[in-house]
Amino acid sequence: MANHEQTVDRVFHALSDQTRRAIVLRLSEKPAAVGELFTPLPMALPSLLKHIRVLEDCGLVATRKVGRERICEMRPEALRLTDGWFAHQRALWEARLDRMEAYVLDLQTQEKNND
Repeated sequence: MANHEQTVDRVFHALSDQTRRAIVLRLSEKPAAVGELFTPLPMALPSLLKHIRVLEDCGLVATRKVGRERICEMRPEALRLTDGWFAHQRALWEARLDRMEAYVLDLQTQEKNND
């Protein structure tokens, strides 16, 4: 479980940065060479490579060498872990809200009975 939590933490950390989210969004369309990712971003190549490394380290992106280019591609499996985390949180909060709604309805019924 701890390893799973660390992976989710790393994915959330990676996605906390606007540049990395832009890279993920771009790669969700199709794989791209580092040069293609670099062109629209206002930063130095070493900075972009650091962002790609963070995305690689958490499993969101995989890179491979093709000739003289490094190709980046999205790895959606890492997002499935965050989906599971969100689903669990959603279920907890929906249950809490359901209990709160039942409590409020009970209070309203009690008020009507006391009138």
